[in-house]
Amino acid sequence: MITGELKNQVDKIWNDFWTGGVSNPLTVIEQFTYLIFLKRLDYKQLKMEEEENLLGIAMKNPIYTEKQKALRWSNFKDKDPQVMFDLFTRPQQELDGITIFDVMKNVGTEGGIFLEYMKGATFMIPTPQVMDKEKQTIDKLPLEIKDTKGEICEYKLDKLNISEKAG
Repeated sequence: MITGELKNQVDKIWNDFWTGGVSNPLTVIEQFTYLIFLKRLDYKQLKMEEEENLLGIAMKNPIYTEKQKALRWSNFKDKDPQVMFDLFTRPQQELDGITIFDVMKNVGTEGGIFLEYMKGATFMIPTPQVMDKEKQTIDKLPLEIKDTKGEICEYKLDKLNISEKAG
């Protein structure tokens, strides 16, 4: 069960969304999950790059192209909140006319069912300030630890009092 600092961080995210104008708990869970997923995508690509450098073998199926580097968590997380928000909400011509959210929605297009689940996904974080608060908190989460993602997910469902039904 989630306790201590991790619980406080997740609760902070809930509160930040609420005070930022997002009051639907399902929307909070959805948007929070998208941001965690984006952080994990960048982490996965970083691991693939480490392997490529170590073994000298070209990476197969990179998540991000070299041109999309600005759309990676490790590159956008330290940007000005408005610049970061624009990367999520406004297609960038110099980045093939896509957003960070577009990259996330199209991961696994080669044979995966992920694309089907993401078909109706919508970015609903209302302001650059809310986005920045969420990014700062998520960036501190120890997502590389094996059970953290599952514990966070379980806790979010418990907050809705539907974990037994939706678990």
